[in-house]
Amino acid sequence: MSNISNAKADPIGQIWDKLDKVHAVMLGSPDHRQHMQPMAPQSAREENAVWFYTKTTTGIARAAGGGGGHVHLCIVGDNDWYACLDGHLETVRSPAHAERFWSSITDAWYPGGKDDPELVMLKFTPSTGEIWASTSSTLKFGWEIAKANLTDEEPDVGYKTAVNFRAA
Repeated sequence: MSNISNAKADPIGQIWDKLDKVHAVMLGSPDHRQHMQPMAPQSAREENAVWFYTKTTTGIARAAGGGGGHVHLCIVGDNDWYACLDGHLETVRSPAHAERFWSSITDAWYPGGKDDPELVMLKFTPSTGEIWASTSSTLKFGWEIAKANLTDEEPDVGYKTAVNFRAA
């Protein structure tokens, strides 16, 4: 099924599927003076949460401590699919989640392993978002552009939809 078909049929499911496949997302900070940064998502759709490893000394961990705050998370799934989510980010000490998502890649960042004193998890809970899905077919894209130029109608090369995780 195409990105557009999936975005129409099950947009929230599509977001979780994309999160399971991407290596990094751009994650905002509750301190909006900080830039968004690439982070490796660990999705937990059954919890409606995305988890991230970080160190207690990072700016994002400090900003998300003490109750956390509102942030944005951006996903680029392919060259023809994008999403931006907003939600709550907080710092959580969760040995269970550290264990659940642990890998040799994660291990390389924490000399003390899962018990490293600087290891802390960030928990992102999405609230709402938007998806932009476009055609990956160059033939369809070319046809729509040519048709638009001949008819002065906007080309139909994609689909945009809003999602609400709280209503799901």
